Amino acid sequence: MQTRDTDTPGGRGLPRRTLLLTGLAGAVAAGISLPTAAPASAAAGTASTNGWPVTTTGISTLPVPGTPASVALLEGDVSTVLVHVIRRFHYEVEEVARHELAGHRPAAGLTGHTTNYASGTAVEIRPAAYPQAATGVLFPQQLAVVRDILKECGGVVAWGGHLRRPHAAHFQIAVRPGDPRLRGLAQRITGWTQAPGQGAGVFTLGA
Repeated sequence: MQTRDTDTPGGRGLPRRTLLLTGLAGAVAAGISLPTAAPASAAAGTASTNGWPVTTTGISTLPVPGTPASVALLEGDVSTVLVHVIRRFHYEVEEVARHELAGHRPAAGLTGHTTNYASGTAVEIRPAAYPQAATGVLFPQQLAVVRDILKECGGVVAWGGHLRRPHAAHFQIAVRPGDPRLRGLAQRITGWTQAPGQGAGVFTLGA
């Protein structure tokens, strides 16, 4: 038995399947391109994997004090925190040269944790020196500093070295928009920059 189009009063008219197939055939004959599903990628989504909107607005290329480098990041608390991470890395792990930072970039082709670059909430520090999937790229004392940076950030920042496929150059904001821990950390960092003997460049490991 054939199912009728129940949208037609009384159930009369052509069957729904007949209408759909007729429309499809007509569209093909007329040379009309039918819509297809978009591939799953950062470009097709609205948020990076850490929950921040993929965006091209609110992004600024900022100098990193104490280094010759600059980096494109989301303005505000996000950039305050990530620039602090970069400065500590520069002073305590390994110096960062002029072109050794990579931040915000277009979303097309980004997947997994790399989608966070498209929201301006992640940075690569010396990516050529620490490529994805490379292991043993940091000495034990350097690893200790990275762990101290993460501890100082109190869960607000995550490190790519902890991924199943390590990415030691990668640091990202690990909390979602509006999380008060981000604002609190950014305010503390701002206070440190205004007080002598505090902030990036002051050796505090183990304190």
